[in-house]
Amino acid sequence: MIAVFGRSPLGFWSLRLESPPVLPKLGFWDSGSDKRIGLSVGVVTPVRSKGFWSVVAMERLQMACVNEKVNNVGDLGKDGSDLVEKSTNGHVTVSGRTVSQLATIGNSTNIMWHGCPVDKVERQKLLKQKGCVIWITGLSGSGKSSVACALSQSLYSRGKLSYILDGDNVRHGLNRDLSFKAEDRAENIRRVGEVAKLFADAGLICIASLISPYRRDRDACRALVPEGSFIEVFMDVPLQVCEARDPKGLYKLARAGKIQGFTGIHDPYEPPLNCEIVLKHSEEVCTSPRDMAEKVIHYLEENGYLQA
Repeated sequence: MIAVFGRSPLGFWSLRLESPPVLPKLGFWDSGSDKRIGLSVGVVTPVRSKGFWSVVAMERLQMACVNEKVNNVGDLGKDGSDLVEKSTNGHVTVSGRTVSQLATIGNSTNIMWHGCPVDKVERQKLLKQKGCVIWITGLSGSGKSSVACALSQSLYSRGKLSYILDGDNVRHGLNRDLSFKAEDRAENIRRVGEVAKLFADAGLICIASLISPYRRDRDACRALVPEGSFIEVFMDVPLQVCEARDPKGLYKLARAGKIQGFTGIHDPYEPPLNCEIVLKHSEEVCTSPRDMAEKVIHYLEENGYLQA
């Protein structure tokens, strides 16, 4: 038996039971317009009853959707005129219509990606810029946050929209549940990478400013966004200079043994091998954060990021 809901002329909702054929899968049918509602793919047998949406069987299509892969799709037969043509990346094309499939991603099951006609290209046209991630990495005290703020100010003065994801700031909210243990630091970077991806997809220039000491974590964040949308900026400042600056007093605490696992003292920092921009410290010339930011601006201008 299946439940069928409907509303009477007086506006009251009612329930009735029907006995359809075998129900290997369920879907919904808008009986007023003969339009299927909420289906992935399948054949339905419409129950024609004015004002009711009936739950009906999808009998002919046997489908397995695991990790966004769909198997055993073919001609739906005489019970339905649709032909499943192909399946890629968790989507099935049925007579020219692309239908998303339920997927399993990590520990999340039965999820489906919902697209929108207003996409990244349209948002970029609106903002007159290209969404991207500028990932500033380096030791504590190397000037990451200062350069990030100077860069954001410079972009703002040009009428460009950006947002900074600062390593300390995100730990005030989004990542407040994470410690500085190795596994939590990796998760901290992963979350920031995912948020940066969303900002870039929104058409913003996202500036992520984090120590992010390990190449594998930074490379994983790069892999989240389309090729050419990740700009890695390395603050190439020697450890002794960063420790002499010590703006937060963290190096002093680390040397005193009051902080463990501190990058540069206890844990290693792996410099980028193929980053897009290197901002190098110079003993001879005192380069301000604003001057360093202008080097990043120059790169953005040369590569078309500041126009749609």
